[in-house]
Amino acid sequence: MGSKIYGPTSIGDQCRIGGEVSNSVFLGYANKGHDGFVGNSVIGHWCNLGAATNTSNLKSNYSFVRLWNPNTEQFDESGLQFCGLIMGDHSKSGINTMFNTGSIVGAGCNVFGSGFQPKHIPPFSWGGGTEWQTHAFDKFIQTARVVMARRGRKLLDSEIEQWKAEFDRRT
Repeated sequence: MGSKIYGPTSIGDQCRIGGEVSNSVFLGYANKGHDGFVGNSVIGHWCNLGAATNTSNLKSNYSFVRLWNPNTEQFDESGLQFCGLIMGDHSKSGINTMFNTGSIVGAGCNVFGSGFQPKHIPPFSWGGGTEWQTHAFDKFIQTARVVMARRGRKLLDSEIEQWKAEFDRRT
C-alpha cells in the first residue's frame, strides 16, 4: 500500500500497513492503512490508527523519554532515547491524531481530536485532548464484534469475560 518500512519492524498476522513505519511492532490484526508516521512503537492486537495518525519517537531536546509507571502513578525515566507509542489491544485513533514521545494508550480506548493527546490514556478511555469519559463496555464489545467479524473472527464469550474483568479493574 505504498508503505515505507524501516529498521527492525515486525508486522503481525493479518495487519494492514500503510504510510511510514520505523522500528515498530504491530501485533495481529492491527491496521495503519494510511499516511502518517509510527516509530519505535508497539501497537496491540485489533488496533486501528486513523488516517494521518502520527507518533513522535524522539524528544526535540534528545533527552531520555519518560514513561508512565502505573505502580507509582507518575512518569519515570526510561533510559530510552527513542520511544513512540505503546497502544493496548482494541484501541483506535481518529484521523490526524498526534501522539507525543513515550505515549501510552491503554486497551479498549477510542482517541480522537486535534493537538497532542495526553501521554497516558487509561484503559477504556473515550475522547481526546482534555475531554474524556469511560468507554461504555457494551459499546466496546459491540465494536470489537464488528471489527473482528470483518476479518472472519468471532469474539468468544470467554474473551468477553476477560474484557469485562479488565474493564471492572479500570472502573
